[in-house]
Amino acid sequence: MDPDRVIAAVPAGAGAAAMATGVVSVGLHLAGIEWFSILWLGIGTGIWLALLGVFAFRLTDDRTRWIADADTPAALTAVAATTVLGTRFALLGWQPVAIAALAAAFVLWVVLNPFVISHWTTPTVGTHFLLCVATQGLAVLGATLAADLHARWLTGAALVVFVGGLGCYAAVVARFSFAQFRAGAGDQWVCAGALAISALAAGKLIVATDASGWDGWPHTAVRVLAVALVAADLSLYAVLAACEVRWPRLWFDFRRWATAFPLGMSAVATTTVATALDLPWLRAVGLALIWPAAVLCTILLVASVRYLTDASAATAR
Repeated sequence: MDPDRVIAAVPAGAGAAAMATGVVSVGLHLAGIEWFSILWLGIGTGIWLALLGVFAFRLTDDRTRWIADADTPAALTAVAATTVLGTRFALLGWQPVAIAALAAAFVLWVVLNPFVISHWTTPTVGTHFLLCVATQGLAVLGATLAADLHARWLTGAALVVFVGGLGCYAAVVARFSFAQFRAGAGDQWVCAGALAISALAAGKLIVATDASGWDGWPHTAVRVLAVALVAADLSLYAVLAACEVRWPRLWFDFRRWATAFPLGMSAVATTTVATALDLPWLRAVGLALIWPAAVLCTILLVASVRYLTDASAATAR
């Protein structure tokens, strides 16, 4: 394959591949299958590093393409992928790496959001929910580190970002075209993925507020929101799965990575909230949900390699 042609074929939302593989790694860790989790972490990190190279190449050698990509909500997959992988490294006990990931994700969030918001379109589609996903990714990683480091200020900051993320979800869903449930190419699932990562942020904040000694209304509110968000996510998951059966879309599209991410994030969020609230039956649901995500990621890895190979060959002709 010609590297230049492969780089040209990589879409703006390719970061969803790192998001999906990273969250599958987290889910498998929660399931106690560490060797398989590490394998997916290696895959996700490799994808993230490859996309970092694509990002750097376009920034220096193809500024027009870089700006065009940055104008789209799909660009925010870079933020979300960094926070998901950072969270997994935090679970390994690699706090310095997780802190660096949080700092990098925050810088990307600050840089990319003005581009995305200034080119906002309506009605919104699935990729627009990445505004919420990227924001809640910061809350998840921030809350994870706050609990590990017993940093009260970081708990407060993560709580503020979490509330902001909920506001982002409300703004996007108010203008969402629900026709995407029938016609979407895969990214329609992000409307559930955004709820799932919001639920995960709430679950992490339960632990962080406990570690910080917050026993008042913020702690109670986060617990209630965690339950409500998990319930809403699982309900929407079921609706979207039913739509896939009713209107099957079996061809490959890179936006299918935006289907794999919500599948994995729903599993991780459900498991995390269940553990935080000591609900064994709900934890069993979350652990079961990780397997559809792992299977889909495996299929998409193979399909993505074939897609990039074919795209490179087509460009050569």
